[in-house]
Amino acid sequence: MDDRREPAVPAMRVSDRDRDEALGVLAAALAEGRLDPHEHEIRSQRALLARTADELAVLTADLPDPAPTRSEQDRKDLGEWLAEWRYWLGGAVIMSGIWGARCAQKGELTYCWPVAPLGVWAAVLIAIAIWPRDADGSGEGEGGRAVAR
Repeated sequence: MDDRREPAVPAMRVSDRDRDEALGVLAAALAEGRLDPHEHEIRSQRALLARTADELAVLTADLPDPAPTRSEQDRKDLGEWLAEWRYWLGGAVIMSGIWGARCAQKGELTYCWPVAPLGVWAAVLIAIAIWPRDADGSGEGEGGRAVAR
């Protein structure tokens, strides 16, 4: 029930958790004014009585996914930021390997050029981590530019 846009398996029976997720989507739609109280009540009753996934999918197909909570968004942002550091580490290994091979080829240690690009890359990642967010958490700074998170 995580992605309502995928076609539901018609004969797949739903669990109480699936019903609760559908009720959450309906409650968010009511709070946003997308559903009036009467329609919300009808759809909620149908969700509670739904036995199969297609019955639930019909009830929420015309509604957008609810916005993620602040904690969900923070968790996602942290995961993306940590993934960037893994890319940085991969770049460090590759660049250091190239530098080491070149030093071995020359038979002497030369200037460790990977320090410059890796230093700039790390500074950008640290700046992203400490860059102030707007009150709404959008991360947009002056001029409406979005800060990569």
